[in-house]
Amino acid sequence: MLTIQIPGREELTFHHLILDYNGTIAEDGEIIEAIRPRLAALSKYLSIYVITADTHGTAAKKCEDLPLQVLTFPTTEVGRIKAEQVQQLSGGVITIGNGFNDIQMSDAAGLSICVIGREGCCGALLMHTDVVVTSIEDALDLLLIPGRLRATLRT
Repeated sequence: MLTIQIPGREELTFHHLILDYNGTIAEDGEIIEAIRPRLAALSKYLSIYVITADTHGTAAKKCEDLPLQVLTFPTTEVGRIKAEQVQQLSGGVITIGNGFNDIQMSDAAGLSICVIGREGCCGALLMHTDVVVTSIEDALDLLLIPGRLRATLRT
């Protein structure tokens, strides 16, 4: 469990982290190496899932040594499926994504983060997230160093 105090807001409690794959934790289908230790640290507090349409068809193999579960849905309905997965998990859910198919899950999450990485992000997603960052490392560090999140979301 991860608990974050935001001045002027209710205490935030989370049990799950849902990540998009391509453009979020992977670039051109390859895991961004700097996230490995961050995910290991976060896995002590959160159950971690990657939910993806799996554009390159490699997500499960590339993530096999990471402390997370990969769910692939190679369909045009993946946006709806991601949102359903957020709603089915008990406890607070954090989502991190960059694509159009991340909008619905961002709306359903207790905390949503958009990553504008080297593969860009869907402009429409920006209006559906709580925080926008320019790297997955920064997104994960918001959770590992909650003072950064406090400064961004305080009233």
